Amino acid sequence: MTMNGDHGGDSELEVSAALFLYSPTALFPSTPPEEPEVIPQVSLVPTLALLLGLPIPFGNIGEVIAELFSAGKDSQPHLSALAQASALHLNAQQVSRFLHTYSAATQDLQVKELHQLQNLFSKASADYQWLLQNSQGAEAALQTVIAELQQFLRGARAICIESWARFSLVRMAGGAALLAAACFLCLLASQWATSPSFHFRPLLLIPGAWGLGGAILYAGLLATTGLKLDPVVLGTMAATSSLLPFLWKAWAGWGSKRPIATLLPIPGPVLLLLLIRLAAFFSDSFVVAEARATPFLLGSLILLLVAQLHWEGQLLPPKLLTIPRLGSSSPTGPPRHSGAYALKLGVGLLLCTRLAGLFHRCPEETPACHSSPWLSPLASMVGGRAKNLWYGACVGALVTLLVAVRLWLGRYGNLKSPEPPVLFVRWGLPVMALGTAAYWALASGADEAPPRLRALVAGASVVLPRAVVALAASGLMLLLWRPVTVLVKAGASAPRTRIVLTPFSGPPTSQADLDYVVPQIYRHMQEEFRGRLERTKSQGPLTVAAYQLGSIYSAAMVTALTFLAFPLLLLHAERISLVFLLLFLQSFLLLHLLAAGIPITTPGPFTVPWQAVSAWALMATQTFYSTGHQPVFPAIHWHAAFVGFPEGHGSSTWLPALLVGANTFASHLLFSVGCPLLLLWPFLCESQGPRKRRQPPGSEAEARVRPEEEVEEPLMEMRLRDAPHHFNAALLQLGLKYLFVLGVQILACTLAASILRRHLMVWKVFAPKFIFEAIGFIVSSVGLLLGIALVMRVDGAVSSWFRKLVLAQQR
Repeated sequence: MTMNGDHGGDSELEVSAALFLYSPTALFPSTPPEEPEVIPQVSLVPTLALLLGLPIPFGNIGEVIAELFSAGKDSQPHLSALAQASALHLNAQQVSRFLHTYSAATQDLQVKELHQLQNLFSKASADYQWLLQNSQGAEAALQTVIAELQQFLRGARAICIESWARFSLVRMAGGAALLAAACFLCLLASQWATSPSFHFRPLLLIPGAWGLGGAILYAGLLATTGLKLDPVVLGTMAATSSLLPFLWKAWAGWGSKRPIATLLPIPGPVLLLLLIRLAAFFSDSFVVAEARATPFLLGSLILLLVAQLHWEGQLLPPKLLTIPRLGSSSPTGPPRHSGAYALKLGVGLLLCTRLAGLFHRCPEETPACHSSPWLSPLASMVGGRAKNLWYGACVGALVTLLVAVRLWLGRYGNLKSPEPPVLFVRWGLPVMALGTAAYWALASGADEAPPRLRALVAGASVVLPRAVVALAASGLMLLLWRPVTVLVKAGASAPRTRIVLTPFSGPPTSQADLDYVVPQIYRHMQEEFRGRLERTKSQGPLTVAAYQLGSIYSAAMVTALTFLAFPLLLLHAERISLVFLLLFLQSFLLLHLLAAGIPITTPGPFTVPWQAVSAWALMATQTFYSTGHQPVFPAIHWHAAFVGFPEGHGSSTWLPALLVGANTFASHLLFSVGCPLLLLWPFLCESQGPRKRRQPPGSEAEARVRPEEEVEEPLMEMRLRDAPHHFNAALLQLGLKYLFVLGVQILACTLAASILRRHLMVWKVFAPKFIFEAIGFIVSSVGLLLGIALVMRVDGAVSSWFRKLVLAQQR
């Protein structure tokens, strides 16, 4: 055996073991034929087990090699036949017990054939018992029993193979075609979303009606023809019917106005990296080594982003922008960052990727690899000093994450609001961090606790995780209830008579007029109009000053991600907290790098480049491996099911499955929920320094009277509200792009599992990879919907808040 995953072998004991058999007499009574009989691999297990005097493994369905159990060349034929029959009978008993147990647990086996096999075994067993009592002159009967036992064993193996290797080529082809059509339509819809003629309302209504109609039509046809209803085919028909209106629109709109290049809007280098990764899913060597290949692809994409920013002139000094570049368009504005800035971000990203790779887990197919010892919990450590040092590092990572989030919210002014979510961030997050640190301390030293305190430790191990999860859920509910984290201050001021809005004789007649008027409306609401809630005779008009409206969307997203991170962190080993800290730092650096090359001066449409979406998806996959996971079932962290439930869950199955799933797909959930940050971060990174306001002619004296109005805060994320249609289209386009990247991955895994269904490693590599990718796609889709829904909830709350200010001013 070799140590390559392509040819089997899971551990060093298996691939280095050798078996030497020696017999002083001939093993076979006759000369072996020139073309020996092909023996199934599963038949070696029961044969070697009986030769070594060991019990046959319960799940084996092989047939012993009867010739090896002959009594010898000089022995009587009757004794040789009796020895063969005895070995076959032991083998048949084991297979019969397996068939009985398996048929009781599942309904995969054919009932009629199984009943025939049981009758055959009963008859052969009864004949064998009779021959043991009447052994004189029964050589012919022994040969009959041997033939019956061999027939039973071969029939059992055939029925199991037929049950375990059933593939519906029609369903496989239909599912792959449906996935391909959905990915293609996601690509087309992401292009249509920025079109002014694209309507959002029929996006779900019309496909839903078509899908329901197709399902009803299929069910009606089955009812009229009397065929059996298949739920899988029914769902496929509904999904196919829902895609028909998109296909019709794509076919009708195809023409000279839509060149072929619009079908593949992905840039060439990004498309090449994506195709290389998707084509590699068909290789079991790549699937096994994906934990090492994904950081390489991510690093290549990061270097590509830095090179692209340099080539497009975003990182050059202004005096060099006049130099023409081959094939490049004129820059939209001066560069916002220096080349050293982007280079530092790229180096930081590569360094974080390398550090996260230290927490790796080796697949079972690569015995030469050694998994990181840092994946084990602190309770498994022996040295007390080393355990204390690691515990301090884990708590330090937790505190660093908490302080970083609070500093970020404080920098953008969202931590000064008296809203309930902000108060929860101030006081609830430290309590959650304290509870997590206390749980780690109890879990790492539970075996060392004194006998009198073990009951208290056990109770605290149950209460603390549940309390942290309850606090996180409460924080999310408060955030959904009051998502506007804006500091509002009221104060008296003198009446203002300066005209802010540029007067028009009628409604704006051009897009330039709209682009000029809408920002002034926002500034007017921020500085004057929204500030007057009531009037008093002694103090004059009462104004309201709202601070840091430009980061209101990102603040809600970062707060929600922090609330999600704490329960997910509890489900992992203590030292994985360092990976979570790297996850947030890596995301922060990548967002800043992506924001360096995205212009924000245009009023719309707002688009997120494919490079950003691809890098975000690659980082989610890289974090999946960095947290000690592998797309195989033995690598699942089953201990997560007992966090908060050390005594088990009783008869409940959904709660432990939810806990294990949250542990396994934590990176998918966090990155999909935070996907809208790719759209929001470039606006958030707008210059924070004060900017001089352009004074209208004749207002110098007024400016000297009110010097505090000489500065103007940047619009930042409020630019998105200048064009609500473009904002909605950008969110939809971002979601479709992310779903396209994930959908193509699951399509590649589906094709690999279907085409290589007869491969030796299909059940070890390709099928588990497909299952993990499918569940990860579902989790990512749900997380993406939750993230976009949170952004829309914040947008609705801001609109309602502005509406109340306008009504108060009118009164």
